Formats: sequence, C-alpha cells, structure tokens
Amino acid sequence: MPLIPSHINQSTYVHTGAHRLYSDRITCAYLFTITQHGYPPDAQHTLQHIDEMASLGFTSIELEGIGEKNISYLSQHRLQIADKLATHQCTVPVFCIVLPQLSSTDADKRSRALELFEKGCELAHALGAQGVLDNGPLLPLQFPANMPVMRHYSSHDLVLSPHFNWDSYYTNLVQTFRTACNIAAGFQLQYHMHPCEGSLITGTDSFINFSDGVDCDNLMFNLDTANQFFMKDHLELSVLRLIHKISYIHISDNSGERVEHSIPGQGKINWNNFFSALQQSGFTGKLAIDVGGAETGIEDIQQAYRQTAAWLEEKINSYLLN
Repeated sequence: MPLIPSHINQSTYVHTGAHRLYSDRITCAYLFTITQHGYPPDAQHTLQHIDEMASLGFTSIELEGIGEKNISYLSQHRLQIADKLATHQCTVPVFCIVLPQLSSTDADKRSRALELFEKGCELAHALGAQGVLDNGPLLPLQFPANMPVMRHYSSHDLVLSPHFNWDSYYTNLVQTFRTACNIAAGFQLQYHMHPCEGSLITGTDSFINFSDGVDCDNLMFNLDTANQFFMKDHLELSVLRLIHKISYIHISDNSGERVEHSIPGQGKINWNNFFSALQQSGFTGKLAIDVGGAETGIEDIQQAYRQTAAWLEEKINSYLLN
C-alpha cells in the first residue's frame, strides 16, 4: 500500500507554508537536483533534495533511482522519504528508474535489471506514484565495462559486437520490456519511455514502432520538448499522434543545435504552437519543468525553475483550462 498518509489529498493541496504553491499539474523534474548536485546525486541526501524542491513552492516533484545502489538505498529508507514528502505535502507522480542494462545484449544483465526494476516499481507504488520512467533502450553498442551511468550517451566512437544479430536482439528486447510493463502494471503504474540521444527511442516514430512491438497498454511516451526538438521531431505532430500515450511531459527549450535544456523562451521552440496542440488534443496530464544540466550552463537554477513555473502557470491558464 502507498505510504502517503490517507489524510493528505494527493491531487490538490491547501498550502500552509511560506512558499508559493504552483499548480499541482506542474512538477519539478529531478534535473533540478542533478544540476544542483551533479550526476548522479548522492541518494543519501534525498531528504535534503526534497526540502530543496519543496522550498521553491512545488508540491509535485520527481525522484530518481539511478542504478542498483541508489534504488536499494531509497527502498531501504522509503518510510523516511514518505514522511518527508508528507511534511511538505508533496507527491511524486513519476519515479524515475534508471537501468540501462534492461537493453543489454547479455541475458543475465537484463534479468538482474528486471529484478531491480521490480524493486523500483514497488518503491514507486509505496510513495504513491502513478508511473515510472526511464530512457528508451540504450543502443546495443560495446560500451566500456566500467562506464558509469550517464544521462546522455554519445555513440560516435562505439561499435556493435562483431557477433551482433539484430533479429534475435530485438526479439529479446521486446520481451524484456513487455515483462517490465507487466511488472509495472502489477503495481498499477504506467511505464513512461523517455526519448534521448543514444537511445533506440529518439522521438515519435521510433516510440510508435517499439510500442507496437511491446504491445502493452501502460507503456507511455514521456514527451520531452528539448530532446525531440534537437532530434528534429515535430512537437505538435508528436502531441496529436501520441495523445493517448502521453500523460507526462518534460518542458524545456532547445536551440536545435545541441543537447541542452534551456528556460522556455531562450531557445527556438514555438511554444504557442505547442500549447495549441495540447489544447486541441485535450491534454490533462502533468508538465514537468526539466530545465538545467551541466550541458545547459544556467547560473541560477533556482530562479530558472521559479521563472519557468510562473510561465508555465500562465500557459496552463491560457490553453489548458478553457
């Protein structure tokens, strides 16, 4: 059962603190914590991380389990985390489970990753999350054995195994992610797939292709405006084509020239067109502010999140409440 106390309303809160309360449709993505503390942040400081996001005025936040060590730590300390969330009247609509080995060519590594995925789903459910999220399957390249978990993987200098066979690999990959979807469904969770460079999922078409293969209703698309704009995906068409698969969106801007997650208005995304598409589609999900990262170079990340939250409230009021 979820650990959030029953007296806490998980959809709308009465704000009793000194900080501004943003719409509960606006989520503070974990990239805020990553920008503040580096990647991956130390999971032992998770209570502090919750304090920091809540202090900005957010009651909807992301948390993230990056690999086995972090997932295990967070699972062991779930009661303290739940208490801290309740203290701030915060919810975690989506818990990120970062397990690149789910797409490994090694069956044993995939099996171990599925075990950790189940532990992450159990934790997500206990914290009252509605879904879990991870990057799309990592490209099946020969990565160094000691390579750390990364947010974005560059594939330019890496090669496929000389014995790689696409047909058998893809069959196993689809089965692995179908199993993961079934695990998530067992905890009443959606499984959001995040598009990014270095993944088999970079945008709308690749997600549709993969989703058709996996064939699970709870496999969802985490539309990411900056990543998709950089990959030349058409954002408005993505919304309209995938609206039944989108309930959670990452919001940040991009110049179209490199991977970056800028404050909206500091890139080239046409936001009026994007929100018009959301309005046309009847989108009712959550919008997560995903600004920052070392690649973006924002000097005052706290102000960037406040500024983006105020801007996003205006967009919600103008486009999504009519």
